[in-house]
Amino acid sequence: MIAVASTPDRGKTVSTTGKSTAEIRQAEPADVGAIEDVVRRAYSLYLERMAVPPGPMRDDYAGHVADANAFVLAEGNRIIGVTVLLPKADHLLLDNVAVDPDYHKAGHGRRLIEFAEAEAIRRGFDEIRLYTHVTMHENIAYYPKLGYEETHRGEQDGYARVFMRKRLVPESPGK
Repeated sequence: MIAVASTPDRGKTVSTTGKSTAEIRQAEPADVGAIEDVVRRAYSLYLERMAVPPGPMRDDYAGHVADANAFVLAEGNRIIGVTVLLPKADHLLLDNVAVDPDYHKAGHGRRLIEFAEAEAIRRGFDEIRLYTHVTMHENIAYYPKLGYEETHRGEQDGYARVFMRKRLVPESPGK
C-alpha cells in the first residue's frame, strides 16, 4: 500500500509506451497534504543518520505552494514526487527534490532534477544550485553524475551541508 494522499486526477497522464505516465505540474493548495506525506516518507530514511529531522521535513509546503515554488510529479491521482525551486538573484535554487520510496529506482528523481534545470533555463538562469546534508552520501555521490560540482561545505540553518552547482547551457534552436 502506498501511503500518500491523492489529489484529483488532472487527466494529463496518457502513455502507450509502457513507461511511467507521471506528469510534472505546478502544485496546488489541495496537494499540500500529499506533498508533506511524500517528503516525510522520502526523508525518514535519513532520520537514523541525523541528530534532527532533515530540513525538508520541517519546511512550509503551504507557503511554497502559495508562492508558486512547488511542483509535483503525479501519476494518475497520486503525487509521487515533489520539487521546490527558489529563484535567487543569479541562480535557481533546487531547494528540495523528493520521491516516494515506493517509486524509487524508476528515474523519477532524475526527471524532477531535469525539470528543475529546464525551468532554470526557461527563467533565464545559467546556473542551478542545490545542497544536501553531509550524511546523505547517496546524494553526494549521485549529483556529480548529473553534472553538479561541489562548491563548498558549511553550516546553514543548523545543518552540515554540501553545496553544489551546475552551469546550464540552453539548447540551440532546432535541436
